[in-house]
Amino acid sequence: MPDPGLSPLPPVSLPAPPPASPPAPLSPIERILRGPSGLGTSTLSLARRPEPAAVTAPEPAAVTEPTDVPVPAAPSASPEPAAPVDALHIPGLYYHPVPEPDPVRVAEVSRRIKDWAVDEVALFPDDWEGEFDGFSVGRYMVACHPDAPTVEHLMLATRLMVAENAVDDMYCENHGGSPVGLGGRLLLAHTALDPLHLPAEYHTGWAESLGSDAPRRAYRSAMQYFVDRSTSSQADRFRHDMARLHLGYLAEGAWAETDHMPEVWEYLAMRQFNNFRPCPTITDTVGGYELPADLHAQPAMQRVLALAGNASTIVNDLYSYTKELATPGRHLNLPVVIAEREGLSEKDAYLKAIEVHNDLMRAFEAESAQLAAACPLPTVLRFLRGVAVWVDGNHYWHQTNTYRYSLPDFW
Repeated sequence: MPDPGLSPLPPVSLPAPPPASPPAPLSPIERILRGPSGLGTSTLSLARRPEPAAVTAPEPAAVTEPTDVPVPAAPSASPEPAAPVDALHIPGLYYHPVPEPDPVRVAEVSRRIKDWAVDEVALFPDDWEGEFDGFSVGRYMVACHPDAPTVEHLMLATRLMVAENAVDDMYCENHGGSPVGLGGRLLLAHTALDPLHLPAEYHTGWAESLGSDAPRRAYRSAMQYFVDRSTSSQADRFRHDMARLHLGYLAEGAWAETDHMPEVWEYLAMRQFNNFRPCPTITDTVGGYELPADLHAQPAMQRVLALAGNASTIVNDLYSYTKELATPGRHLNLPVVIAEREGLSEKDAYLKAIEVHNDLMRAFEAESAQLAAACPLPTVLRFLRGVAVWVDGNHYWHQTNTYRYSLPDFW
């Protein structure tokens, strides 16, 4: 019985708990790593981890499929190999030397690509043979793709590289190329990569047109080999990057027709499309694995690829400078545009172009490191490393191809 001398305590009113804050939105990469949510989706995540943790980038995964030529060891990050003594040296240029490419693979790729060019697609007349050999495409591709599991994987990149250069030379440049009518030629060549879907009545005419000139024969054949080894998303990725390339060709051709000297930023915009990007973007196909389409499409990955392509293409501007100045007419490259638009001497414009390249390279490396830390999946890390190796191999080829290139006497 309650004590009659005690009054009951008044009820205590507690404040209502504050409403829960909505969770912070996930970034695109976090959404991919988390995977889908909901009933029955627990096994669908790309990477289930209880807590994010720092991960050191691994070496590329060991290749288990049969190889017809031994896979060379991956390049070591430290110490860096020395550049060949007889190579071209641009003072102040930021780059990483690479090991000499495996000579066995170089010889085999060189033999196979010439057989393909001569016997399968009739790419060039006999009097162009020396120039074809001097391109040294076997050495180029072996340096750019040291993790390719077989020579046939290397040939995927090699055929496409040769076909792309055939289109550039024969449609745009000094082997019969012209800006006049360029759009029509590029459109029809692109159908060798991205097939037309026509009524039966008109299909035959298009199919026959694919063999009508060397660039289209080369595109058709190289793409068929690529499609046979790649996934559907990898093939579509490549078609997209080739459309970018062709758009860049058209811009440069239009400027040539109208005698337009672009601003420096306009020129760099053109070079972001007319550049090497289709080559490093297939590094996973050549390596025998796949970077998933949703990871490839992430803005951070697209920025890395754009910077890699831009830096690699300015390398071409620097090493081909004297070669292009020796050709008839005015050939646009970054030093020429800087000299014209910023009122600099040829030497000072060339030196500033080196600085532009170095800025692009450092931005590429910084963005790659950030993406690797944000998304440390094995395929992402391997792909980023493959792109970096491609950039270095591209520089190696330019630096050592003294058949094609020489440097201005600015030092």
